[in-house]
Amino acid sequence: MRRIGGRTDHVVVVGAGLAGLAAALHLLGAGRRVTVVERAAVPGGRAGLLDRGGYRMDTGPTVLTMPGLIEEALAAVGATTADHLALVPLHPAYRARFADGSGLDVHTDAEAMEEEVRRFAGPREAAGYRRLRQWLTDVYRAQLARFIDANFDSPLQLLHPDLARLAALGGFGRLDARIGRFLSDERLRRVFSFQSLYAGVPPARALAAYAVIAYMDTVAGVWFPRGGMHAVPRALAGAAAGAGAAFHFGHEVTRLERSPGDASRVAAVHTAQGLRLPCDTVVLTPDLPVAYRLLGRRPRRPVALRHAPSAVVLHAGTDRTWPELGHHTLSFGGAWHGTFEELTRAGRLMSDPSLLVTRPTTHDPSLAPPGRHLHYVLAPCPNTAIGPDARAWRNGLGARYRDSLVAELERRGLAGLGAAVEAECLITPADWADAGHAAGTPFSAAHTFAQTGPFRPRNLVRGTANAVLAGCGTTPGVGVPTVLLSGKLAAARITGTAGARRRTVLVGAAR
Repeated sequence: MRRIGGRTDHVVVVGAGLAGLAAALHLLGAGRRVTVVERAAVPGGRAGLLDRGGYRMDTGPTVLTMPGLIEEALAAVGATTADHLALVPLHPAYRARFADGSGLDVHTDAEAMEEEVRRFAGPREAAGYRRLRQWLTDVYRAQLARFIDANFDSPLQLLHPDLARLAALGGFGRLDARIGRFLSDERLRRVFSFQSLYAGVPPARALAAYAVIAYMDTVAGVWFPRGGMHAVPRALAGAAAGAGAAFHFGHEVTRLERSPGDASRVAAVHTAQGLRLPCDTVVLTPDLPVAYRLLGRRPRRPVALRHAPSAVVLHAGTDRTWPELGHHTLSFGGAWHGTFEELTRAGRLMSDPSLLVTRPTTHDPSLAPPGRHLHYVLAPCPNTAIGPDARAWRNGLGARYRDSLVAELERRGLAGLGAAVEAECLITPADWADAGHAAGTPFSAAHTFAQTGPFRPRNLVRGTANAVLAGCGTTPGVGVPTVLLSGKLAAARITGTAGARRRTVLVGAAR
């Protein structure tokens, strides 16, 4: 593994999101002095927090899997999750509702889920679920060490027995077809394949290897941090500060000063507020366009990056709730394959949307005023490179789409939702674009084969000898677990070690 040469005693981390905080903890654990610079007033990055009249709204991810990665980052400085964070396992992990009126609870416990599948679709599908669960576990184990928790210097690193194991498992076939070998009920197939959209690829075109995301969701377990998802970056930042990291909030980095004796090295980080931070090494966690602008160079690629679909998110504080909702509810429309065509190729809003509805007050009523409830509605939508641009979203499309989502959910059983809203926040691709995210998507570059593993933008950039990237645009990719890993991998580029690699990553895994 290539590592940063020269002195690395003092590292400046740009961005206090999950990637930056994970990097900071692993660097501190390896004896480095760490300074973290964040443009917002609080840690979190995309996992931010908004308070609207006592409704505490998470502005980023709402699904937490693989908490062992949080434990691993904290362990680097001698801390534990119990010291800083209260995690509640969700049972069920999801509640799925379909256009035909049917529904099932998605359990991560094998026996409970087998019984639920038997009730929902019969004994043959229940037996198929058991085989699918084992396959998901095998795919995850074949990928973790070699293809996920790994720094790549060359595609030749793929030439390993684990590649043959993954191929033998069918990992290079198509996800939807592979899931279909175990389950014939299309509704069940959706439950175990929709996750590929997180990676920016429809199930019919995604590599079966991306079943690793379904493993995290449906086998390893889903948790909820009390205080909401923003409690995770608060916990990581608290542990880092306790271990000696210096934080500068409210400072936006505008320039990297190069060493007068060696233009390939960054000598200091400058902020718009007049701060100059000398450094030996810098970790950059902003989205790729911002990171490349700061570096003054963009790596050459034979084909331009393709970006994942974006999302519209409605945060709604309401004076009532609906008992049929779980903590996480997947509300599937009748359309399926056509939906992905709209999102990834045609550039149109979903004509029959599938939605994720999260109700965090299910497990933490303190996130809303007494007697009130908080609902988060996520609707995938095209990114601004192929769909409506930021101007369209600002000039009325956002408001109209918000109303159509509310009306659709009312048709699906959440009667009176519109009238129940007391406080809200609508986030559209225009807002993601304003935050510096390419193509107006928080999900960065899609995980096509040509943008995965050694073919994804690397965390070392030619022309700069002492800068490392972290975050969802680089290795290993999109999602809370992989972003935490990206911070760990960035730290390893500096320290030359991977710390307690995989010692805790499997905590909460297959049971």
